[in-house]
Amino acid sequence: MKDNKLNFKINYASFPVFETKNTNTIQYPLILSIPHSGKFFPPNFLQQLNSNEEVLRHNEDIFVDELLQKAIDFGIPAIKMLVSRMFIDLNRDRLELDPAMFYNYPTDKDVLFDKHCRVGFGVVHRINYKRELLYKGLLDYREVEARLKNVYDVYHKELQKIINKCLKKFGFCMVLDCHSMPSKICSIIDDRSGIDICIGNLFSQSCPQEMSDFLAGQFWNKNYNVEFNCPYSGAYITFNYCQPRKQMHTLQLEINRALYADEDKLQHNDNFWNVADDISDAIINFAQSLAR
Repeated sequence: MKDNKLNFKINYASFPVFETKNTNTIQYPLILSIPHSGKFFPPNFLQQLNSNEEVLRHNEDIFVDELLQKAIDFGIPAIKMLVSRMFIDLNRDRLELDPAMFYNYPTDKDVLFDKHCRVGFGVVHRINYKRELLYKGLLDYREVEARLKNVYDVYHKELQKIINKCLKKFGFCMVLDCHSMPSKICSIIDDRSGIDICIGNLFSQSCPQEMSDFLAGQFWNKNYNVEFNCPYSGAYITFNYCQPRKQMHTLQLEINRALYADEDKLQHNDNFWNVADDISDAIINFAQSLAR
């Protein structure tokens, strides 16, 4: 692998990066960010990998966008990534790159070699969900710079633009970063019945506690097992857009995939639409409470 240098280019003009809903006229001070449900893989990218598309999709937050559709149809602003997180991970810092993945990583470049990089899930993933090496060789740093510029930065600039609109209208905003979590992680952490919903608030630092409590209460009322900050307290989006002095608040929502899907087959289960109604109803009530 070390002798194999991957030199390829992506035509970014050939595909859209994201889609937005209800952002022209902001009706609620709640913004849904859906960064990990994208299903598009640039063709030249797939040719460089040891994994096929089906394997790659197991790292995806499957169907989270569909779970939220009722809330989006209700008028809540949303931004959804269309490109797979296996191409670029929006919920990581730009500097979370593993220099060992490149044949030409700049010697003077800053490195944020944190826990995500160490396990292979930095802003550019090194491995798939099976812990197998993702790429057939070493990457060109210039190509990854192009990914950051043409996909990562584009999404984050648009999210900030929506936040600014929300701040201008309401004087504050809440970004709810929406994800799913593997059921095995939930069961390992809580061997009683597993965690259904995790609400990450950076250990009560990302927003006023009453906001976290209100959202959790919506799920408790439906008999979901809710935990704060376990197994996830919040990642880059939750941290980066949390600016209390500017009245910018964040929460990370994690939904146990086993509630609504067959994780192995990547299919809806029989309970999908019931869970989708519960999730969207909770978010709608949250949005209405914030607007009041």
